[in-house]
Amino acid sequence: MTFAPEQEALDFLARHPDITLFELFIIDAAGVPRGKLLHREELLTVFRDGRPLPSAMMNLTVLGEDTDGSGLVWDVGDIDCRAYPLPGSLVRLPWRQMPTGAVQVQMHPHEGLPAVVADPRHLLQQVIGHMEADGLHPIMACELEFYLLDAHNDTQGRPQPALDVDGGRPGQTQVYGLRELEQIEPFLADLYAACEAQGIPARTAISEYAPGQVEITLEHGPALTAMDHAVRYKRIVKGVAHAHGMRACFMAKPFAHIAGSGMHMHISVADQAGHNLFASDDPAGTPLLRQAVGGMKRHLLDALLMFCPNANSYRRFQANSYAPLTPTWGVNNRTVSLRVPGGPAYSRHVEHRVCGADANPYLAAAAIIAASHTGIREQIDPGAPIEGNGYAQADSLLPTDWLSALDAMAASDWARGAFGPEFLKVFLAVKRQEYRQYMGEVGEQDWRWYLNQA
Repeated sequence: MTFAPEQEALDFLARHPDITLFELFIIDAAGVPRGKLLHREELLTVFRDGRPLPSAMMNLTVLGEDTDGSGLVWDVGDIDCRAYPLPGSLVRLPWRQMPTGAVQVQMHPHEGLPAVVADPRHLLQQVIGHMEADGLHPIMACELEFYLLDAHNDTQGRPQPALDVDGGRPGQTQVYGLRELEQIEPFLADLYAACEAQGIPARTAISEYAPGQVEITLEHGPALTAMDHAVRYKRIVKGVAHAHGMRACFMAKPFAHIAGSGMHMHISVADQAGHNLFASDDPAGTPLLRQAVGGMKRHLLDALLMFCPNANSYRRFQANSYAPLTPTWGVNNRTVSLRVPGGPAYSRHVEHRVCGADANPYLAAAAIIAASHTGIREQIDPGAPIEGNGYAQADSLLPTDWLSALDAMAASDWARGAFGPEFLKVFLAVKRQEYRQYMGEVGEQDWRWYLNQA
């Protein structure tokens, strides 16, 4: 594991003499950035000696609460664990009113014990390392959909699309509409500028399948770098949206009657020289590609909790919604879970379409790589690709409820081998506590359904 050298901080401070505050952040299992706000004079110490963070930081629920049974709180006295800065992660936050920087950290593999076992980025590193030991190098990219929402809810307390530059509120779906992108031009201009300043390779912007829904693709690269870009990109989107008086929402299904938001994950495998081992004139790719698909198909249910980690994630799964429901694959077919896109031979890869936009990119990538590696090692045959409507040809369905995904991962010998029992202990404890708390709440839907009928 390589952490950032002190010289990186010295150079940054020299280039940005006006910055007085720095956000130090780490990504937890829920994909939430957690950390501290540091003063300028504290930064060099972080690069030299790391920063102690409580072990409990890696066991928090999405609500920021400690998890019973994780082993990272009372059992270890909420011990301090050292985290160190990641190379290239020290950046300026251009949307902040006060000059502010940020640096991402990761738990040290030894000094970060015991919390390091639950660090999602550390897990991804381990999974990549297993694949690289076989001379295979995963290349990945993300497509993240999100909603731009008004900073204020409507009169009934519900979220609503943000106002456009003309002062109107988007009211209908105009998928691929160019005017819709023009109406958020000030936001997009600042977003692309912030991405460029932070070295995030943001590319094509698309108006998606609902009012106020946008997708921006990120350039492919080595899997760990690509996922670093994804988690930092989400922070940029939220920060720039806030500066424009909006909220950026990455919920999987923020509205019942319109499209949910996905995170399509693209993967190929390269050799040591960087050559794409999936490249082929055959639109279905090489035998290696099909073996990777076989592994991803076989272990979709085992890893579903990493692709769809929250209660709301499962509201996205509806027929004919481009949110796939089945362990299927196909060539240039958007009705399947695992799609081999068209394009020139050198670009052949797999698009994994199951993840919601609420998934933690590090964990989703770890699951995809681990399943692909299993498929390649065991030479798993994925069967014939689906042609036509994959929804109509489904012979089995993924479960569309949170508890089934929890139980499937807990019972999976494959998941235990791929991710390790120490990680699963913490991750499943967090998710089970979230499940119990979510199911224990009583709210508007309960009253509307049962108040006068039960």
